[in-house]
Amino acid sequence: MQKIRPQLLKSGDEIRVVAPSTGIKIIGADTRRIAKERFEAMGLKVSFGANTIDDNFDMMGSSSIEKRAADINEAFADENVKAIFTIIGGFNSNQLLPFLDYDLIKRNPKIVCGYSDITALLNGIYAKTGLIGFYGPHYSSIGMLKGNEYTIDCMKKVLFDGRGEITPSAEWSDDAWYKDQENREFVANDGWWILQDGEAKGELAGGNLCTYTLLQGTPYQPKFAKDTILMVEDCYYTFANDEEFLRDLQSVAQREDFVNVRAVLIGRFQKKSDISREKLAFIVNSIPQLRGLPIIANMDFGHTTPIATLPIGGKCEVSSKKIRVEW
Repeated sequence: MQKIRPQLLKSGDEIRVVAPSTGIKIIGADTRRIAKERFEAMGLKVSFGANTIDDNFDMMGSSSIEKRAADINEAFADENVKAIFTIIGGFNSNQLLPFLDYDLIKRNPKIVCGYSDITALLNGIYAKTGLIGFYGPHYSSIGMLKGNEYTIDCMKKVLFDGRGEITPSAEWSDDAWYKDQENREFVANDGWWILQDGEAKGELAGGNLCTYTLLQGTPYQPKFAKDTILMVEDCYYTFANDEEFLRDLQSVAQREDFVNVRAVLIGRFQKKSDISREKLAFIVNSIPQLRGLPIIANMDFGHTTPIATLPIGGKCEVSSKKIRVEW
Protein backbone atom coordinates (compact mmCIF):
# COMPACT_ATOMS: atom_id res chain seq x y z
CA MET A 1 0.00 0.00 0.00
CA GLN A 2 1.20 3.48 -0.88
CA LYS A 3 1.05 5.49 2.32
CA ILE A 4 -0.15 9.07 2.52
CA ARG A 5 1.31 11.23 5.26
CA PRO A 6 -0.66 14.32 6.29
CA GLN A 7 1.10 17.58 7.12
CA LEU A 8 2.38 18.10 10.63
CA LEU A 9 0.33 20.41 12.82
CA LYS A 10 1.74 23.88 13.46
CA SER A 11 0.69 27.01 15.24
CA GLY A 12 -1.97 28.88 13.30
CA ASP A 13 -3.60 25.75 11.87
CA GLU A 14 -7.33 25.10 12.05
CA ILE A 15 -8.76 21.89 13.46
CA ARG A 16 -12.28 20.68 12.69
CA VAL A 17 -14.35 18.85 15.31
CA VAL A 18 -16.84 16.24 14.06
CA ALA A 19 -19.11 13.59 15.59
CA PRO A 20 -18.85 10.33 13.58
CA SER A 21 -20.55 8.34 16.36
CA THR A 22 -22.19 9.75 19.49
CA GLY A 23 -23.40 13.33 19.20
CA ILE A 24 -21.83 16.41 20.76
CA LYS A 25 -24.81 16.86 23.09
CA ILE A 26 -23.29 14.30 25.45
CA ILE A 27 -20.31 16.59 26.12
CA GLY A 28 -20.77 19.12 28.92
CA ALA A 29 -20.18 22.86 28.58
CA ASP A 30 -17.11 22.88 30.85
CA THR A 31 -15.45 20.07 28.88
CA ARG A 32 -16.07 21.92 25.61
CA ARG A 33 -14.71 25.17 27.03
CA ILE A 34 -11.56 23.63 28.50
CA ALA A 35 -10.82 21.69 25.31
CA LYS A 36 -11.19 24.82 23.19
CA GLU A 37 -8.92 26.81 25.49
CA ARG A 38 -6.30 24.04 25.48
CA PHE A 39 -6.21 23.78 21.70
CA GLU A 40 -6.07 27.56 21.37
CA ALA A 41 -3.14 27.60 23.80
CA MET A 42 -1.35 25.35 21.28
CA GLY A 43 -1.92 28.06 18.68
CA LEU A 44 -4.72 26.17 16.93
CA LYS A 45 -8.05 27.51 15.68
CA VAL A 46 -11.12 25.41 16.48
CA SER A 47 -14.15 24.98 14.22
CA PHE A 48 -17.05 22.52 14.24
CA GLY A 49 -18.80 20.59 11.50
CA ALA A 50 -22.07 22.13 10.34
CA ASN A 51 -23.95 19.08 11.61
CA THR A 52 -21.97 18.73 14.84
CA ILE A 53 -24.61 20.46 16.95
CA ASP A 54 -26.67 19.54 20.01
CA ASP A 55 -29.87 19.14 17.97
CA ASN A 56 -28.39 16.18 16.11
CA PHE A 57 -28.98 13.63 18.86
CA ASP A 58 -31.48 10.91 17.98
CA MET A 59 -32.88 7.91 19.85
CA MET A 60 -29.48 6.23 19.62
CA GLY A 61 -27.59 9.31 20.77
CA SER A 62 -26.24 9.90 17.27
CA SER A 63 -27.48 11.40 13.99
CA SER A 64 -28.08 10.29 10.41
CA ILE A 65 -25.37 8.69 8.31
CA GLU A 66 -25.75 11.49 5.77
CA LYS A 67 -25.11 14.26 8.31
CA ARG A 68 -22.14 12.53 9.94
CA ALA A 69 -20.50 11.65 6.63
CA ALA A 70 -21.14 15.13 5.25
CA ASP A 71 -19.20 16.74 8.11
CA ILE A 72 -16.20 14.50 7.47
CA ASN A 73 -16.23 14.99 3.71
CA GLU A 74 -16.61 18.74 4.14
CA ALA A 75 -13.69 18.86 6.58
CA PHE A 76 -11.44 17.14 4.03
CA ALA A 77 -12.66 19.51 1.31
CA ASP A 78 -11.89 22.64 3.36
CA GLU A 79 -8.32 23.70 2.55
CA ASN A 80 -8.13 25.70 5.80
CA VAL A 81 -8.62 22.60 7.92
CA LYS A 82 -5.39 20.75 8.75
CA ALA A 83 -6.64 18.19 11.29
CA ILE A 84 -9.93 16.51 12.18
CA PHE A 85 -10.70 15.58 15.79
CA THR A 86 -13.64 13.43 16.82
CA ILE A 87 -15.77 14.76 19.65
CA ILE A 88 -16.07 11.32 21.28
CA GLY A 89 -16.48 7.67 20.36
CA GLY A 90 -19.66 5.63 20.37
CA PHE A 91 -20.73 2.55 18.46
CA ASN A 92 -21.63 3.28 14.84
CA SER A 93 -18.87 5.04 12.92
CA ASN A 94 -18.55 1.95 10.71
CA GLN A 95 -21.87 2.99 9.13
CA LEU A 96 -20.09 5.90 7.47
CA LEU A 97 -17.44 3.96 5.58
CA PRO A 98 -19.36 3.46 2.29
CA PHE A 99 -20.33 7.14 2.27
CA LEU A 100 -16.92 8.81 2.55
CA ASP A 101 -15.33 10.40 -0.52
CA TYR A 102 -12.03 8.54 -0.64
CA ASP A 103 -10.81 10.30 -3.77
CA LEU A 104 -11.36 13.61 -1.98
CA ILE A 105 -9.48 12.28 1.06
CA LYS A 106 -6.54 11.20 -1.11
CA ARG A 107 -6.33 14.64 -2.68
CA ASN A 108 -6.60 16.47 0.64
CA PRO A 109 -4.88 14.36 3.31
CA LYS A 110 -5.28 15.59 6.89
CA ILE A 111 -4.63 14.35 10.39
CA VAL A 112 -7.59 12.41 11.82
CA CYS A 113 -7.44 11.74 15.57
CA GLY A 114 -9.68 9.79 17.94
CA TYR A 115 -10.03 6.39 19.60
CA SER A 116 -12.49 3.69 20.64
CA ASP A 117 -15.24 3.44 17.97
CA ILE A 118 -13.16 5.77 15.77
CA THR A 119 -11.06 2.64 15.13
CA ALA A 120 -13.47 1.88 12.27
CA LEU A 121 -13.02 5.32 10.73
CA LEU A 122 -9.21 5.38 11.02
CA ASN A 123 -8.76 1.88 9.63
CA GLY A 124 -11.39 2.24 6.92
CA ILE A 125 -9.74 5.40 5.61
CA TYR A 126 -6.30 3.78 5.82
CA ALA A 127 -7.47 0.70 3.92
CA LYS A 128 -9.05 2.75 1.13
CA THR A 129 -6.47 5.54 0.81
CA GLY A 130 -3.25 4.76 2.70
CA LEU A 131 -3.73 7.86 4.88
CA ILE A 132 -2.01 7.42 8.23
CA GLY A 133 -4.47 8.01 11.09
CA PHE A 134 -3.96 8.66 14.80
CA TYR A 135 -5.28 6.56 17.64
CA GLY A 136 -5.28 9.26 20.26
CA PRO A 137 -7.43 11.65 22.26
CA HIS A 138 -10.83 12.88 21.23
CA TYR A 139 -11.54 16.60 21.31
CA SER A 140 -13.42 15.97 24.56
CA SER A 141 -10.38 14.17 26.05
CA ILE A 142 -8.47 17.45 25.99
CA GLY A 143 -11.31 18.98 28.04
CA MET A 144 -10.30 16.97 31.12
CA LEU A 145 -9.29 19.48 33.78
CA LYS A 146 -6.84 17.30 35.71
CA GLY A 147 -4.62 14.34 34.96
CA ASN A 148 -4.12 14.55 31.20
CA GLU A 149 -0.74 16.26 30.96
CA TYR A 150 0.73 13.01 29.60
CA THR A 151 -2.07 12.84 27.01
CA ILE A 152 -1.49 16.39 25.78
CA ASP A 153 2.31 16.12 25.79
CA CYS A 154 2.29 12.91 23.76
CA MET A 155 -0.29 14.24 21.31
CA LYS A 156 1.75 17.38 20.68
CA LYS A 157 4.97 15.43 20.11
CA VAL A 158 3.39 13.03 17.65
CA LEU A 159 1.17 15.49 15.75
CA PHE A 160 3.50 18.51 15.76
CA ASP A 161 6.88 16.74 15.56
CA GLY A 162 5.95 13.52 13.76
CA ARG A 163 7.56 11.27 16.34
CA GLY A 164 7.44 10.41 20.01
CA GLU A 165 8.76 8.11 22.69
CA ILE A 166 6.15 6.18 24.66
CA THR A 167 6.96 5.38 28.29
CA PRO A 168 4.66 4.41 31.20
CA SER A 169 2.74 7.22 32.87
CA ALA A 170 3.28 7.92 36.58
CA GLU A 171 -0.41 7.46 37.42
CA TRP A 172 -3.72 6.75 35.74
CA SER A 173 -7.43 7.16 36.31
CA ASP A 174 -10.65 5.39 35.41
CA ASP A 175 -13.19 7.64 37.08
CA ALA A 176 -16.21 9.55 35.79
CA TRP A 177 -14.21 12.77 35.38
CA TYR A 178 -16.80 14.23 33.00
CA LYS A 179 -19.32 14.27 35.87
CA ASP A 180 -16.96 15.85 38.41
CA GLN A 181 -13.83 17.62 37.14
CA GLU A 182 -12.54 18.40 40.65
CA ASN A 183 -12.85 15.22 42.69
CA ARG A 184 -10.69 12.66 40.92
CA GLU A 185 -9.24 9.25 41.73
CA PHE A 186 -5.70 8.51 40.52
CA VAL A 187 -3.84 5.21 40.78
CA ALA A 188 -0.06 4.80 40.88
CA ASN A 189 1.05 3.06 37.71
CA ASP A 190 2.89 -0.22 38.30
CA GLY A 191 4.35 -0.01 34.80
CA TRP A 192 4.07 -2.13 31.70
CA TRP A 193 3.34 -5.82 31.98
CA ILE A 194 5.99 -7.60 29.93
CA LEU A 195 4.07 -10.78 29.21
CA GLN A 196 6.60 -11.94 26.61
CA ASP A 197 9.89 -10.10 26.27
CA GLY A 198 11.63 -9.17 23.05
CA GLU A 199 12.22 -6.42 20.52
CA ALA A 200 10.52 -5.69 17.22
CA LYS A 201 10.03 -3.06 14.51
CA GLY A 202 7.10 -2.62 12.20
CA GLU A 203 4.02 -0.71 11.11
CA LEU A 204 1.34 0.01 13.70
CA ALA A 205 -2.08 -1.55 13.17
CA GLY A 206 -5.21 -2.09 15.24
CA GLY A 207 -7.15 -0.08 17.80
CA ASN A 208 -10.21 -0.92 19.86
CA LEU A 209 -10.42 -4.69 19.52
CA CYS A 210 -14.18 -5.22 19.38
CA THR A 211 -14.48 -2.44 16.78
CA TYR A 212 -11.46 -3.66 14.81
CA THR A 213 -13.00 -7.11 14.40
CA LEU A 214 -16.11 -5.52 12.83
CA LEU A 215 -13.99 -4.74 9.78
CA GLN A 216 -12.98 -8.33 9.08
CA GLY A 217 -14.27 -9.51 5.73
CA THR A 218 -15.06 -5.97 4.56
CA PRO A 219 -13.19 -3.69 2.12
CA TYR A 220 -12.32 -1.48 5.10
CA GLN A 221 -9.91 -3.86 6.82
CA PRO A 222 -6.27 -2.93 6.17
CA LYS A 223 -3.91 -5.80 5.42
CA PHE A 224 -1.10 -6.40 7.88
CA ALA A 225 2.18 -5.06 6.49
CA LYS A 226 5.15 -7.39 6.15
CA ASP A 227 6.30 -6.28 9.62
CA THR A 228 3.37 -5.25 11.82
CA ILE A 229 3.07 -4.15 15.44
CA LEU A 230 -0.50 -4.91 16.51
CA MET A 231 -2.06 -2.71 19.20
CA VAL A 232 -5.36 -3.64 20.84
CA GLU A 233 -7.45 -2.45 23.77
CA ASP A 234 -11.02 -2.89 24.92
CA CYS A 235 -13.55 -1.21 27.18
CA TYR A 236 -15.52 -2.76 30.01
CA TYR A 237 -18.97 -2.43 28.46
CA THR A 238 -17.99 -4.63 25.52
CA PHE A 239 -15.39 -6.65 27.41
CA ALA A 240 -18.09 -8.40 29.43
CA ASN A 241 -15.86 -11.32 30.42
CA ASP A 242 -12.52 -12.97 29.78
CA GLU A 243 -13.90 -15.06 26.96
CA GLU A 244 -14.93 -12.03 24.91
CA PHE A 245 -11.42 -10.60 24.74
CA LEU A 246 -9.87 -14.02 24.14
CA ARG A 247 -12.14 -14.92 21.23
CA ASP A 248 -11.81 -11.50 19.58
CA LEU A 249 -8.02 -11.59 19.79
CA GLN A 250 -8.02 -15.20 18.60
CA SER A 251 -10.14 -14.14 15.63
CA VAL A 252 -7.56 -11.55 14.60
CA ALA A 253 -4.74 -14.04 15.16
CA GLN A 254 -6.42 -16.46 12.72
CA ARG A 255 -6.14 -14.04 9.81
CA GLU A 256 -3.87 -15.40 7.09
CA ASP A 257 -1.70 -12.29 7.22
CA PHE A 258 -1.17 -12.52 11.00
CA VAL A 259 2.13 -14.21 10.17
CA ASN A 260 3.37 -10.64 9.54
CA VAL A 261 2.78 -9.55 13.16
CA ARG A 262 6.03 -9.07 15.07
CA ALA A 263 4.72 -7.83 18.45
CA VAL A 264 1.46 -7.09 20.27
CA LEU A 265 0.76 -4.05 22.46
CA ILE A 266 -2.24 -4.20 24.80
CA GLY A 267 -3.81 -1.09 26.30
CA ARG A 268 -4.79 -0.85 29.95
CA PHE A 269 -8.09 -2.46 30.93
CA GLN A 270 -10.67 -0.54 32.90
CA LYS A 271 -11.28 -1.50 36.53
CA LYS A 272 -14.66 -3.07 35.79
CA SER A 273 -13.00 -5.44 33.33
CA ASP A 274 -11.33 -7.10 36.35
CA ILE A 275 -8.34 -8.34 34.38
CA SER A 276 -5.21 -9.09 36.36
CA ARG A 277 -1.76 -9.58 34.92
CA GLU A 278 -2.03 -13.30 35.65
CA LYS A 279 -5.38 -13.64 33.91
CA LEU A 280 -4.19 -11.74 30.86
CA ALA A 281 -1.05 -13.85 30.69
CA PHE A 282 -3.24 -16.96 30.70
CA ILE A 283 -5.32 -15.57 27.82
CA VAL A 284 -2.20 -14.76 25.81
CA ASN A 285 -0.71 -18.18 26.45
CA SER A 286 -3.90 -19.84 25.21
CA ILE A 287 -3.58 -18.31 21.71
CA PRO A 288 -1.04 -20.37 19.74
CA GLN A 289 -0.29 -17.65 17.16
CA LEU A 290 1.05 -15.33 19.92
CA ARG A 291 3.79 -17.67 21.08
CA GLY A 292 7.25 -16.20 20.71
CA LEU A 293 6.06 -12.64 20.05
CA PRO A 294 6.98 -9.72 22.29
CA ILE A 295 3.80 -8.79 24.15
CA ILE A 296 3.52 -5.69 26.34
CA ALA A 297 0.32 -4.92 28.24
CA ASN A 298 -1.03 -2.31 30.68
CA MET A 299 -0.01 0.43 28.28
CA ASP A 300 -1.36 3.98 28.25
CA PHE A 301 -3.87 3.78 25.42
CA GLY A 302 -7.52 2.89 25.47
CA HIS A 303 -10.34 3.76 27.83
CA THR A 304 -8.37 4.91 30.87
CA THR A 305 -6.48 8.18 31.25
CA PRO A 306 -3.87 9.21 30.19
CA ILE A 307 -3.61 8.00 26.61
CA ALA A 308 -0.77 8.04 24.12
CA THR A 309 -1.17 9.05 20.47
CA LEU A 310 -0.24 6.20 18.12
CA PRO A 311 -0.04 6.52 14.31
CA ILE A 312 -1.92 3.74 12.53
CA GLY A 313 0.27 2.98 9.54
CA GLY A 314 3.23 4.71 11.16
CA LYS A 315 6.53 3.16 12.22
CA CYS A 316 6.95 1.61 15.65
CA GLU A 317 9.99 0.28 17.48
CA VAL A 318 9.27 -1.94 20.49
CA SER A 319 11.38 -2.95 23.47
CA SER A 320 10.64 -3.63 27.14
CA LYS A 321 12.15 -0.23 28.10
CA LYS A 322 10.54 2.15 25.63
CA ILE A 323 8.51 2.37 22.47
CA ARG A 324 9.22 4.82 19.68
CA VAL A 325 6.74 5.88 17.04
CA GLU A 326 7.28 7.92 13.91
CA TRP A 327 5.30 8.76 10.81
